[in-house]
Amino acid sequence: MSKPNAADPVKLVFSVFAVTAQQVNETISELSALYGQADFISEQMPFDYTDYYGPEMGGALVRRFLSMEKLIRPEVLPDIKLATNELEQKSASRGRRQVNIDPGYLAKAQMILATGKGFAHRPYLRDGIYADLTLIYQGKKFCALPWTYPDYADEKQLSMLSKIREKYLSQLRMADRL
Repeated sequence: MSKPNAADPVKLVFSVFAVTAQQVNETISELSALYGQADFISEQMPFDYTDYYGPEMGGALVRRFLSMEKLIRPEVLPDIKLATNELEQKSASRGRRQVNIDPGYLAKAQMILATGKGFAHRPYLRDGIYADLTLIYQGKKFCALPWTYPDYADEKQLSMLSKIREKYLSQLRMADRL
């Protein structure tokens, strides 16, 4: 019989993309007001891996990633996804989203994103929210899976997420010393 143990706290991360850099930056400010100070904010980059969002959001989208300084309990991810859904709705214009926010977390062994869409690799959490196993950490690096979105499988993003993971592991070590 296995003995249940509490999960380690995890590193909260977000992907934010929108039509304008101003919308992205305003959203980052709103996320910071809700979840505390960011300890990493990426450079602005084009979101051009797919045209899936084009009909709803329009043309050239810009994106930034961020991670939050304060670690969270993994079980709060559905609450965070529901809150980001509300932020997206609040910024909508004429029924069309202006901002897309993808919350997730980094743990020692994987990256999980929250989604409202179920699938074989997305176990149900609660309140209509599923956990998307996006990346696994294996062989000293993040590895994409057959269903990983191409933008998360990109080497630039994998390298960026590895640096965030290093910061996360350092935070766990510091917490263990206290």
